[in-house]
Amino acid sequence: MKNPNNPMARQNGLVVQEMPDEVLVYDLDSNKAHCLNQSAALVWRSCDGDKSVMDIVREFESNGKGKVTEDFVWLAIDQLSENGLMEGNIPQRFQGQSRRQVLKTIGLVSMVAVPVIASLVAPKSALGAVCCTCAVAADCTPKTACPSQTVCNANSICAP
Repeated sequence: MKNPNNPMARQNGLVVQEMPDEVLVYDLDSNKAHCLNQSAALVWRSCDGDKSVMDIVREFESNGKGKVTEDFVWLAIDQLSENGLMEGNIPQRFQGQSRRQVLKTIGLVSMVAVPVIASLVAPKSALGAVCCTCAVAADCTPKTACPSQTVCNANSICAP
């Protein structure tokens, strides 16, 4: 049963692509793409509403990712929340502190990668509406502004 006091990762409105060393998350609502490093991804996947922060610490350590503190997990949750990847309104644990102060607070015991989320804004979906895809050459019209208005190639693109 989900506990409202436990962190819960957002699942709806996201496209998730698992990569070997990171997780790519595209937010359909905000048109933002997020790249979660291994540490941030492990915390995000663990935030299921069933696990407490201490449970996530134990899970992190049992997966052989190194020894971490609750503050380490809270740093990841803060970043995930700031980027709209968590459910609900989670109060910021390190609000108003500099990155240097936060890293001192975390006090990493081993060489564990600090949770990092790199984000960028993707173009609005309306900008992607102009395309040069086709089923037949008649689909390639001057209105589509494609390289060819007469050829629908083997890849279904209006181009030679």
